Amino acid sequence: MKLTVDYLQQTLRGQFEYSLLQELAEVGQLRTVPAGSYLIRPGEFIRSVPILIRGAVKIMRPDREGREALLYFLGELDSCAMSLTCCLGSRPSEITAIVDEEAEMIAIPVEKVDEWMCRYSSWKQFVFQTYQKRFDDLLATIDEVIFHKLDDRLVTYLQKKAQSCQCRELAITHEEIAQELATSREVISRLLKQLEKDGQIKLMRNKIAMLA
Repeated sequence: MKLTVDYLQQTLRGQFEYSLLQELAEVGQLRTVPAGSYLIRPGEFIRSVPILIRGAVKIMRPDREGREALLYFLGELDSCAMSLTCCLGSRPSEITAIVDEEAEMIAIPVEKVDEWMCRYSSWKQFVFQTYQKRFDDLLATIDEVIFHKLDDRLVTYLQKKAQSCQCRELAITHEEIAQELATSREVISRLLKQLEKDGQIKLMRNKIAMLA
């Protein structure tokens, strides 16, 4: 599907001025990406910045041993602050971006990110709002790690994941949750069973239904 100004006006809900929408229709690419696809890996240079239309993308941060911890989810009309930072600084990626739920997104060429910052106030505002939102997400993650027990972090993780995909049934394994929360599968399984006993979730094969 080719991008049109009418489609962008409706989808982006009047967020950008008409002249920017015209440019976005010319240079942007509408993509549908299946779940499990990698958008970027550490060390790679970013060639386009996504604006997510639907679906969910998780942003992970690896350590030196190859383990990865979840930083935040991207949801509807979100973009990735880390990607924007790498574009503006011409730096390789330091994060992994994985499609968590099949995603539809608009891919914007990297050279336009800085150019539009100087030309369009609505784009500048969008970039700053993206930074602020992701900064708030990171602060919340730090607070969870420092001030909350793992069971509280698990509940928050499940709630954020459900919010990002706008669904009540999560297709995820105990092992995947353990990796993203940097703990063991056995610990996660024990905590999930307790949450099920408390009536907050229902456990199924490779799925978790949110009840509360």
